[in-house]
Amino acid sequence: MRLLHTMLRVGNLDRSIDFYTGVLGMKLLRQKDYPDGKFTLAFVGYGDETGNTVIELTYNWDTDSYDTGDGFGHIAIEVDDVYTAVDELRSRGGKVIREAGPMNAGTTILAFIEDPDGYQIELLGKKTGKG
Repeated sequence: MRLLHTMLRVGNLDRSIDFYTGVLGMKLLRQKDYPDGKFTLAFVGYGDETGNTVIELTYNWDTDSYDTGDGFGHIAIEVDDVYTAVDELRSRGGKVIREAGPMNAGTTILAFIEDPDGYQIELLGKKTGKG
């Protein structure tokens, strides 16, 4: 078994694609309109779907916003250096909602940013050993 993708419903597809590609540096892997269902699917990620988990952005043509609810937590992305990543993402227009620093009750360095629809993205540094 392999994790294929995470699906997020988005209110503005172009804005979301711009965020995931322009701010986070992912690639738009594929996009397709489904006129009979009145929705568009766009898949973004850091590598092709044959060997990487990606994000499916689902845009329903008649919906421009969603309530993210309280059950969804966040998406996590590994970065080389959390402090540097926060600075780079902010300079590209990313909205930082938790600055880089140690996690609550721990030593792991992390930060959080938010996509245009309010989904949280955790930035974690690469693991360097056990733990």
